[in-house]
Amino acid sequence: MNQALERLATKVSLSDPIHERLRLEFAYACALRVKHFIEEPMVADCLFGLGQFLSGAVGRAHLEALAAQAARLANRHPGSKSIDGTGHAAVSATYAVANALAGKALQAAEYAAYAMVYGQGGYGAVADRESFEPEFQWQVEHLSSLAGTDGGTVG
Repeated sequence: MNQALERLATKVSLSDPIHERLRLEFAYACALRVKHFIEEPMVADCLFGLGQFLSGAVGRAHLEALAAQAARLANRHPGSKSIDGTGHAAVSATYAVANALAGKALQAAEYAAYAMVYGQGGYGAVADRESFEPEFQWQVEHLSSLAGTDGGTVG
């Protein structure tokens, strides 16, 4: 959905196995931006665990266990009970965390963008493409910064 981000991801070969850390760092940053929408403390704990992995405090086995737990939690999320759709921010944030832990950076970014937009305006905002632009721009700038590239050349 974020075409500039997809172009940048291709430019920096984000999906290449040697860029796992870059994928995890970027996905972690995206998920952190929507942490305040998370309703389930265990999901927040999983996100914290990703931060611990990135800092070297826990190993790969722990990361893999957290990734499996985050996927289970996301798949069993009860959904939104809000009439206007703003509750979907919690669902999207939960999926952003699950994808971040799985190393699926672009998917984590997409769910994080949805969480931001749902959180700001519910169903109506999601239908407006312009509602996503501030988050899309941040994502491109942040990945560009992490990758050490000039994000302005991929837009």
